Amino acid sequence: MTPLKIGACLKANEIAAHRDWLFEADRDIELQDFMTYKALTDELDNRVAAAKEALSGHAGRVGIHGPYEGLDIDNKDAELRPLITARFLTALEAADRVGARQMVMHSPYTAWYHTNRVASPNYAESKLARIHDVLAPVVRAAEDKGITLVFENIQDVDPAHRRLMMESFNSDAVALSIDTGHAQIAYHQSGAPAVDFFVRDAGNALAHVHLQDVDGYADRHWAPGEGTIHWVEVFRALAECKNAPHLALELRRKADITAGFAHLEALGLVE
Repeated sequence: MTPLKIGACLKANEIAAHRDWLFEADRDIELQDFMTYKALTDELDNRVAAAKEALSGHAGRVGIHGPYEGLDIDNKDAELRPLITARFLTALEAADRVGARQMVMHSPYTAWYHTNRVASPNYAESKLARIHDVLAPVVRAAEDKGITLVFENIQDVDPAHRRLMMESFNSDAVALSIDTGHAQIAYHQSGAPAVDFFVRDAGNALAHVHLQDVDGYADRHWAPGEGTIHWVEVFRALAECKNAPHLALELRRKADITAGFAHLEALGLVE
């Protein structure tokens, strides 16, 4: 199995501490500066300028994590849906301004959906229609800008639900993301498949991965090796992906990036 090159999720002001590791190998960087209301309104221009300065000289791939708090992409309130669309469009503009070619979005599929999707007539169809109402303009804008929206599992139990949503847009600007920790929590708490099954279900639609370890109880964002994920099998599955997804350590303590990388490197999984 050929070792894979991985990068990290960081704010612009955190990049300098890991600059040599990131820049010398042109590693993937996911900027996490554009997720909040303030970041995409009053602070937008300053954050864009800071990100561009921090990325100067970097030749690797760049993405951003899009906003998500309070932004339910299948919101049932028709008056609120355009506001949610507008926030995502602003985030896409920020991504384009800093040179990012991916934006991470959160999945709307929950454990509740998994157990109730056939309990009411047209429940799944109505949910998907609302999703398209919110995201259709965002997908068109992403296509125009050459940016890919990657949908990350949050509380997903069956990875096929998110994949089918992605396929329903019939667009090269929509792909899949996997958060290894979220998948592991769903495995322990909701009877979801193991993490590598999430990877294999996504197949060549997988364009992005958050690498983090957990104990199965909470969203720890620990360094690989601190939790219960079977990393060798996860990377066997990743090795089957033909389109080289962005791979980024998403850790709560950024100082642990070195240890997380070292653990995976010692297993012969990364370089």
